[in-house]
Amino acid sequence: SEDFELYYQPIFNLKTRKIETCEALLRWPHHERGMVSPAEFIPVAEEMGLIVEIGTQVLYKACLECRRWPGDTAVAVNLSSIQFDRSNVPALIRETLAATNLSAHRLEIEITESTLLQNTRRTRADLEQLAELGVRISLDDFGTAYSGLSYLHSFPFHKVKIDQSFLQGLGDDERRVILLRGMTRLSAQLGLHVVVEGVETEEQLELLAAEHSIDEVQG
Repeated sequence: SEDFELYYQPIFNLKTRKIETCEALLRWPHHERGMVSPAEFIPVAEEMGLIVEIGTQVLYKACLECRRWPGDTAVAVNLSSIQFDRSNVPALIRETLAATNLSAHRLEIEITESTLLQNTRRTRADLEQLAELGVRISLDDFGTAYSGLSYLHSFPFHKVKIDQSFLQGLGDDERRVILLRGMTRLSAQLGLHVVVEGVETEEQLELLAAEHSIDEVQG
């Protein structure tokens, strides 16, 4: 896992006009293939049983890096369903926060909908423990997989990240705008912080900034 590198993508708050969180992104610089995407090597790492070890290292490095940042900036780290299945996630996070001397409220854990299908009762219990610690929990890539709106109600999420696919063709298709607006407003009304992923243009930024239910953008 020492061959992997972490990069940090800022998440911009539209209301405070500040970068309040940075997401840790794992990359593998290969001497022949260049920078290899996690989409390629994570499935292999999962098959080989290395994902728990890699995930532990990523969590530690990200928390250590966050300690160098301004005190009001948090770091977001992705956890896979296998980590929840094969390790004690609350214990791991407690130990990591203690080892890096990072406050719990400066750590955000991102999980996908597929994680919620794995041992639902245990996953919910783990997430509730994390929420009690003060760690924020974010539902990543929302709207792409099973899209169970009940997840937003039955799990202790603080944040929902709307998948970047909902931005494609947004300026040309009123139905897409209505769908995006509906998802963001519903999430906001449930008390969730709303992030839209994949923002790449000024036009997209202006469109999203006009929608009061959207708190942050990432891209």
